Amino acid sequence: MLSKACRRGIVTMASAELPSSSSPALQFQVLAQQGRARTATMKLPHYTAETPMFMPVGTQGTVKGLTSEQMQELDCHVILGNTYHLGNRPGPELVAAMGGLHSFINWPRGMLTDSGGFQMVSLLHLADITEEGVTFQSPVDGSRMLLTPEESIGIQNDLGADIMMQLDDVVPATNTDLARFEEATHRTTRWLDRCIAANKRPHEQNLFPIVQGGFDVSLRQLSMQQLIARNAPGYAIGGLAGGETKDMFWRVVAQCAAGLPPGKPRYVMGIGYPLDILVCSALGADMYDSVYPTRTARFGVALVDTGVMKLKNAAFAKDMRPIDESCSCMTCRQYTRSYLHHVVTRGISSASILVTYHNVAYMQGLTRRIRQAIKEQRLPDFTRAFLTGMFPAGNVPQWVVDALDVAGISLEGVAKLKPAHSFYEEVQAVQRIPAV
Repeated sequence: MLSKACRRGIVTMASAELPSSSSPALQFQVLAQQGRARTATMKLPHYTAETPMFMPVGTQGTVKGLTSEQMQELDCHVILGNTYHLGNRPGPELVAAMGGLHSFINWPRGMLTDSGGFQMVSLLHLADITEEGVTFQSPVDGSRMLLTPEESIGIQNDLGADIMMQLDDVVPATNTDLARFEEATHRTTRWLDRCIAANKRPHEQNLFPIVQGGFDVSLRQLSMQQLIARNAPGYAIGGLAGGETKDMFWRVVAQCAAGLPPGKPRYVMGIGYPLDILVCSALGADMYDSVYPTRTARFGVALVDTGVMKLKNAAFAKDMRPIDESCSCMTCRQYTRSYLHHVVTRGISSASILVTYHNVAYMQGLTRRIRQAIKEQRLPDFTRAFLTGMFPAGNVPQWVVDALDVAGISLEGVAKLKPAHSFYEEVQAVQRIPAV
């Protein structure tokens, strides 16, 4: 049960004037919509991106295995940097002296920096969370370092990304303590207000709040109400990709995508599986990021429409075809599965570069195809064809069937299972989500 104060907060908001993170540095224009899905342009100070969009992760300011020129060749619109790591090495002062992260890494397009908050989960055994901020163990020398909302924004101001993320109180998805999620929801809002106050470049950089609330419908609704009241240029959906079930995952995305402002971008953090991106786009989300495509490439795993291709398998030793005959990337044009099997199984450094190049090309191609399908009003057909290729026996997971049913996409004739969701009445009661 939620506390009485929290339940009251769902119904009423404080009437006092609230801080605003609205910024002239982002213009979002929806070009086409089909059901809940939409495609849009997002004009940023350094680039006009198109959504739905996948953003490769360059934790240390670089996407491992690829140059900035190659990322442009692959049509990446925005890449990520990590505040926690860049704040330690090389340090914000040096990056600022070099003209900001764009100049430092020679990247002329969009850049997003996360706040460092995710390290609360990934480095939880090294972190202490208080109202003041998060105390981490430094990755450089093991010393204790405090990251506050003000410090996070100060670092991100120096890095100069087009989009900055607020420092939020991240609770592991596997936590079962509702009181801890409630605490984190309210603290995230308080920290957002501190981030807004600390932002020295509100006309040049966009500050996105992060919706929290765990897997409780009412808490998520409360978080959205509080953050929407701050009039941000865009919003992120946080607290996912942390070990929750897929059924829990899609429900949160469905609720938040429907509840956030229609004229602003919606960013689902930490999402990189192609199937997840297709489902989330159908539910109305716009932006995604993950290390998955690049990290899995370093293990010799290539992404294809049918799932994954494990190039270490002996079956590819004499296979003279490219990874994907429909892919026009440099790897698929110039190298065979046989050669890639050879370099992958022997740990030759070029292997991770070539497979990473393909995987990033695949992700950019997938989101490009989704955008085009929405523009041409054929997203349901595209989705059914994609799922037929991935699940030719019709064994589409129940969570996918349920999520796409809510998105207004029928899988009749494609999936053996029928829609079985029952939670949405609760969401509609709290949020009054219109049915598709």
